[in-house]
Amino acid sequence: MTATTPGLVCAHHHLYSALARGMPPPPRTPKTFQEILELIWWRLDQALDLEMIEWSAKLGALEALERGTTAIIDHHASPNAIEGSLSVIADACAEVGVRLSTCYEVTDRNGLEEAKAGLEENKRYLQAGGRGYIGAHACFTLSDDTLDAVCALAAELNVGVHIHVAEGPEDIDAGKRLEGRTQDNWLLVHAVHLDRKLTGTIAHNPLSNMNNAVGYAAPADRPNRIVLGTDGIGGDMIEAFRVAHLRARETDVTFSPETAWSWLEASWDLFPEAKSDRVTWSYEPMEPWHLAFTPGVRPLDIEIDGEKVLADGKPTRVDAAEVRAKAREQAQRLFARLG
Repeated sequence: MTATTPGLVCAHHHLYSALARGMPPPPRTPKTFQEILELIWWRLDQALDLEMIEWSAKLGALEALERGTTAIIDHHASPNAIEGSLSVIADACAEVGVRLSTCYEVTDRNGLEEAKAGLEENKRYLQAGGRGYIGAHACFTLSDDTLDAVCALAAELNVGVHIHVAEGPEDIDAGKRLEGRTQDNWLLVHAVHLDRKLTGTIAHNPLSNMNNAVGYAAPADRPNRIVLGTDGIGGDMIEAFRVAHLRARETDVTFSPETAWSWLEASWDLFPEAKSDRVTWSYEPMEPWHLAFTPGVRPLDIEIDGEKVLADGKPTRVDAAEVRAKAREQAQRLFARLG
């Protein structure tokens, strides 16, 4: 028995993290969220070059497609390979056949010149016809001047800002600094420690929040539109839905899977084209009360813009084995730099 749904959307991804699995351990065990960033993720993004970015994006897009995700909203960082990086990601996803919105993470953590380069990469990509936001890391790594520049560029190009907000206690002042700045087209990621209402869509990432032990965002208590992301932990949105449901029930036994499913469906507001994609699944019925307790559901066939990009569970545009082999080669290059 099979069932068909529109394509799923990952509303917050870091495609550059696909090569991170099995990376060398940090110099010491991180004990705080700040240390997780400093000892793991900021070391990794500084080691990336354009070739690594390409194959990481292809692997991430392939894995998303294999789980029924036809559109990805990406948030990128590669401090030593900024210029052209967003186009590399876009080309990689197009080769696999997955829809993409992306942005470059503007930050002051490595100096003002890097912040300016990040702004320029966002501008270059969007003016060249790319789809995306103006990216920003988080308020605690942004000066007021750089935050002003991010907001000004978003207004100039008539796009939203895609920014991490109060993910950990280090960013507790984010609400105060963003109040009065955010717009309806902003994508606010995490909001675990957000202490006030901000305008915009909130991307809930339960897998990542649990992994980083930053706390529970309690998205059902927010008046904002809620969407689901993975924060770089793959592109399986059925899994993200199931985890969102179970995490909510841990604190509220009355929580319904229908609410978590509505967060998945809300992502179509951000990427409406995905709603016209067709995913044929290995399971029927594809409805919240079944899927919340049914592991192993997978897509069999996927059509995007009328083209079958997945047939019998296999991609039609790329050789999955080759993508994984090339990504493995790039991962070893990355690990050597980190080592």
